[in-house]
Amino acid sequence: MAELLKGKRGLVMGVANERSIAWGIAKAMAEEGAELAFTYQGEAFGKRLEPLAASVGSSFLVDVDVTDEASLDTAFDRLKSEWGSIDFLVHAIAFSDKNELSGRFINTSKANFQNSLTISCFSFIDVARRASELMPNGGTLLTLTYQGSNRVTPNYNVMGVAKAALESAVRYLANDLGPQGIRVNAISPGPMKTLAGAAIAGARNTYRQTEQNAPLRSNATLESVGGTAVYLASDYGAYTSGEIVRVDGGYHVLGMPQPEHL
Repeated sequence: MAELLKGKRGLVMGVANERSIAWGIAKAMAEEGAELAFTYQGEAFGKRLEPLAASVGSSFLVDVDVTDEASLDTAFDRLKSEWGSIDFLVHAIAFSDKNELSGRFINTSKANFQNSLTISCFSFIDVARRASELMPNGGTLLTLTYQGSNRVTPNYNVMGVAKAALESAVRYLANDLGPQGIRVNAISPGPMKTLAGAAIAGARNTYRQTEQNAPLRSNATLESVGGTAVYLASDYGAYTSGEIVRVDGGYHVLGMPQPEHL
């Protein structure tokens, strides 16, 4: 490896297991020399995360609930106390009631709408504010989105609205934090076989559809998403900000399926 992130430290939020997109990013960053800290929510996820973190030389794990201000304060106070500053943050956190990720969007409940937007969008704004205070020399904030933000995707429902809000937040944060040398970007992979993706009804069909029709005839891999994150967090990404970087085999350019799948 080229050690593109040697000497850089960052926080990765949202690793659920070894198939998580957040883990693909963390692994790629560690391989390029980054020092990592991780957050998790609850004891069960903490036990899953411990061996993964250890495999990249990290024992810096913090239990965080992004809906709890005190929890976030504790996590960032610890980062400040132990590291003083950070160079990047990866936000891979989203949530919606699984029961509302099927059927018609019009049946979205008010409670789940508010909860989905709070966890999937506002949490990024909340952590960006805290993280930016630990980036005196600039840095990178990354989050994850999906094409359901701007094109109707069956069963994605309220998450499409939440991701649309998240992408807009990326642009506004990029403008706010640019004068501090902080870049803000989102990576938009195609469908992937993750714990979060499995919660969406018809996920297998969606995965197969995009794989068959994407120009590259393939869905993204954890390694490809991780490599994109490395670029954005490295000095090579110094002038990329406010972007939604698609890593989906080119699927987003299509207007119709390939002829053999019409």
